Amino acid sequence: MSLLSVALPSWSKWLALALAAASIFLLGQIRGERIAGEKHLEYVAKQAAQTVKIAQAQTKVVIQKEVEYRDRIQKIYIKGETIEKEVPVYVTQADNANCTVNAGFVRVHDAAWSSEPPGPPAEPDRQPSGIPLAEVAEANAFNATACLAWREQALGLRDFYKQLQAVTNSSEHDAK
Repeated sequence: MSLLSVALPSWSKWLALALAAASIFLLGQIRGERIAGEKHLEYVAKQAAQTVKIAQAQTKVVIQKEVEYRDRIQKIYIKGETIEKEVPVYVTQADNANCTVNAGFVRVHDAAWSSEPPGPPAEPDRQPSGIPLAEVAEANAFNATACLAWREQALGLRDFYKQLQAVTNSSEHDAK
């Protein structure tokens, strides 16, 4: 008989062997979880880097489009103001006297801007409204300027959205 068999009962040897095997198994599990955790951290870091890259590209698009369309819209307003200031050159006081704007025209104009029907025509619609023709021309020039600016802004927003989509999609494809 050996000294180990005398000093330790057989069940304790098996218990020691089982504990050793369990310890090795648990150390392997911990190492596996650590490796999985490292892979997850790498994935998160890659996603963060991709998000930063997309944000930088989008910021560049925002700045570029802001400058481009702000200048365009500003030019439209400057040209519109110039046209408004030149109305007296093209519509003189004599023109105002020769051409009257009737009340019916004013009613239809106001109805169009309020999006409500003007109602049935009436006899007072034929009377002069007291609004000079030059004032109608100035209002029309102002409204046209505003509409052109809104159009340019809408086109700019559409272009801006398309470029943001392109930057985001190209960045996502680069990540894969």
